[in-house]
Amino acid sequence: MPQSAVDPQVIQDLQARITAVQGADHQPVPTHHSLAGLVQLRAGASYAVDSASLALALLAGASATGEWTAAVGWPDLGVEAALALGANLSRTVLVPDPGSQWLEATSALVDVMRVVALRPAGPVDAKTASVLGARLRKRSATLVIWGDWPRCEARLGTEQVRWSGPQRGPGRLTGRAARIAVWRGAAPPVRGEWVIGAPSSTEEATGQVTPLFGRPA
Repeated sequence: MPQSAVDPQVIQDLQARITAVQGADHQPVPTHHSLAGLVQLRAGASYAVDSASLALALLAGASATGEWTAAVGWPDLGVEAALALGANLSRTVLVPDPGSQWLEATSALVDVMRVVALRPAGPVDAKTASVLGARLRKRSATLVIWGDWPRCEARLGTEQVRWSGPQRGPGRLTGRAARIAVWRGAAPPVRGEWVIGAPSSTEEATGQVTPLFGRPA
């Protein structure tokens, strides 16, 4: 029996759609300019951090460009600090205390938000992380975890912190410099100097990373 011919244009259209879906993962996600020299957020990936300031910065990077973001399990989120980093709180959803439903809340937000910052209530096993990771890839979202997370794309840690401001006696702190390390798999860490606020006499730039050694993740 003769086979019906398939329109070549239909095949091309289907191939283009498949490529678009497959290429959604690992597409760049807006990353805060102060950390762009160390790490580039990607769609479908998760990133673990060890401090509130790093979590806020990664959330604020996308928020400042108009993307919708969310924070889960973070009742004491610093609103003023988020604003100072450029976050648009009118496009940020806060779920401060989801209790035992934190996974369900995070999964629902991943469906509609570009970046979700999560502070888990306790240890997370590999199976749970894998389930949420599949959802991230399906929805082309990015997850930032304040705490430990199995099989994350990269881990960001603060190694040293220096504050600038009053030299002697009372006064206000005006800036902070920190050495940030980024680990990706078994590769050697990338390190850089992260400066926020007014520079001290030994700092030359504000709100940016000066790479120390290693290649950006």
